[in-house]
Amino acid sequence: MKPQLSLLTTLCMLGVTSIAAAQTTDSQQWLEDVTGEKALNWVKAQNQVTRNKLDNDAGFKQLRSDLQVILNSKDRIPGIRKMGDAVYNFWTDAEHPRGIWRKTSLEEYRKPQPKWETVLDIGALAAAENENWVFKNSNCREPAFDRCLIELSRGGADAVTMREFDLNTKTFVKDGFSLPEAKMSLDWRDKDSLFVATDFGAGSLTDSGYARIVKLWKRGTPISAAKTILEGKKTDMAVSAQSTQHGGIQHNLVHRQITFYTAENFLLEGDQLKKLDIPEKSGVAFFSTQMIVTPREAWKIGEKTYTSGSVLAIDFEAFQHGDRQFTTLFEPTDSTSFTGLTATKNYLLVQSLNNVKSHLQEWKFADGKWVSRQVQLPTMGAVGISAVDTEGNDDYFLSYSDYLTPSVYLLAHAGNDTREQLKSAPAFFDASPYETVQQFATSADGTKVPYFVVKRKDVKYDGNNPTLLYGYGGFQISMTPSYSGALGKTWLEKGGVYVVANIRGGGEFGPRWHQAALKENRQRAYDDFAAVANSLITSKITSPRHLGAMGGSNGGLLAGVALTQHPDLFNAVVSQVPLLDMQRYNQLLAGASWMGEYGNPDVPQEWAYIQRYSPYHNVKAGVRYPNVLFITSTRDDRVHPGHARKMAAKMLDQGHKNVWYYENIEGGHGGAANNEQRADMSAITYSFLWNMLKRDNEANAIH
Repeated sequence: MKPQLSLLTTLCMLGVTSIAAAQTTDSQQWLEDVTGEKALNWVKAQNQVTRNKLDNDAGFKQLRSDLQVILNSKDRIPGIRKMGDAVYNFWTDAEHPRGIWRKTSLEEYRKPQPKWETVLDIGALAAAENENWVFKNSNCREPAFDRCLIELSRGGADAVTMREFDLNTKTFVKDGFSLPEAKMSLDWRDKDSLFVATDFGAGSLTDSGYARIVKLWKRGTPISAAKTILEGKKTDMAVSAQSTQHGGIQHNLVHRQITFYTAENFLLEGDQLKKLDIPEKSGVAFFSTQMIVTPREAWKIGEKTYTSGSVLAIDFEAFQHGDRQFTTLFEPTDSTSFTGLTATKNYLLVQSLNNVKSHLQEWKFADGKWVSRQVQLPTMGAVGISAVDTEGNDDYFLSYSDYLTPSVYLLAHAGNDTREQLKSAPAFFDASPYETVQQFATSADGTKVPYFVVKRKDVKYDGNNPTLLYGYGGFQISMTPSYSGALGKTWLEKGGVYVVANIRGGGEFGPRWHQAALKENRQRAYDDFAAVANSLITSKITSPRHLGAMGGSNGGLLAGVALTQHPDLFNAVVSQVPLLDMQRYNQLLAGASWMGEYGNPDVPQEWAYIQRYSPYHNVKAGVRYPNVLFITSTRDDRVHPGHARKMAAKMLDQGHKNVWYYENIEGGHGGAANNEQRADMSAITYSFLWNMLKRDNEANAIH
């Protein structure tokens, strides 16, 4: 079973009054020229300034070395996917910095040191073709698992090239399916045809830079002959199509993403599209004869109203004939939220959170009825679920970790709690002196906001503890506890306190938690973050001198707002691959797709609330700001590196001396293309943070 793909999408409004004429002159706009010589010379100069600050820092060099050891550790758990008689894994280490795609048997995998067979060596391919290939994805034909669509990116960008690969011969298929570089969506319809949404030429992309047209492409024909299935509007974000199969029943679904959170869903029967009568704010999947709908808004049908954030099931044939009596498999409460579905042969596994702690329920459909069983899980931590063989058995892989517990990889069986431990990750630091506690802060409007604190058990509440506050708060993404050996080495072992804020805008309490901070209510997320910072200071676990803030992407915007709105609360801020110029964000790369989250700055009444928090428009000369590091990637084709470049340049022009900047020339939105780069960028980040936030009795080594 493959649930509906959730595309990042938004509606770019038409017919509104442009405020372009009212925009103030942006003297830094030249830095938006991503690969322009002048802009790259500025980047290289700033990178060198940062390198010069670190060259004589022995702590930085040791930290980078330690991080590389962790990232390249051969004792890491190799996550697997079973395809046919083999299990597959993509692996990177010091010998394979670009990674290898490899396989073994499940029986061999159980061994402490399994023997692997290389299927595709990305490093060798990159060398042979003189390309900076980064492995992005493999989409393999089911149930045969004989051919795969391999997606490769140059330098880690979202845009990929695609080639068909033969798993049996371990070679690319001569004259097989292939596509040039683009942001694309692909899936197999059958053995000899694909659903393809890509750049088909002039006019085929949306304002967000994604495909506006999805086609059916048959083997042996040119892509120009592919038959159009659906065309979206230019103001949509994207379209896509996919084939789902469970219980021997195949459904072909076509999606028109209108906004980030709204979509029309169609069933493709033959050559005909039939729109599904479900809310535009919902997900859809199939489990044998049942259709599963997950509405993200209240859904009133007759006298019955189904709750936003619920999980609903109905016989699909009956639904097509007008039945709307759903069975509720999950209904959220004030403390619970739905997070995901996984199907085995006979069970539907429903994942949820209760006060940001994982829960799992098994549902079985038999004799026309749904019956359920609660699965026993640890009380705190992040849980991952994937089916072993959706059509063959009821086994599933279960992974678990929390801030202090290394990952454990188990083979579980739906219907009972017997489990076999397949692998366990090594501990990269001694966790025994530490503990994780959950606490709540009170935001400006009285809302209780949870946050996790990872600290020494004997921590002194003297306001002197270096404390890092991390947050995201957007796109209904939940921040759940998970293990990081790097965090232990870079922060906890030095005596730091680590805090994660579960602020509004995220998905910790379902759609309501997310929707509470959309558009004109965005300030609530920033108020929540400030409330957690104040709570940490009030409790004297830290003080503004020793408190830092960090976030990436949307969290990078959060960090930028913390910098400009609350410079008194922090002494160091790290803004990673961030959005910062909220007046032009919708004109840069995929920015238009996020207007459902932030609003449209080209609409005067929406810019009125956006401009109140846009970091780029609120940073001022003469204000004492915390030390700040902006860190991004030239190859990020999702969030434009111009955001970080322009913010740093503006602050430097304003006379702020405590501005750091680093831009990796590769890496995509993840910031790095390989483990060496990841270790380097993490070492820069945590060296900066530690030197700015260390205890009063430790002299700052970097200025």
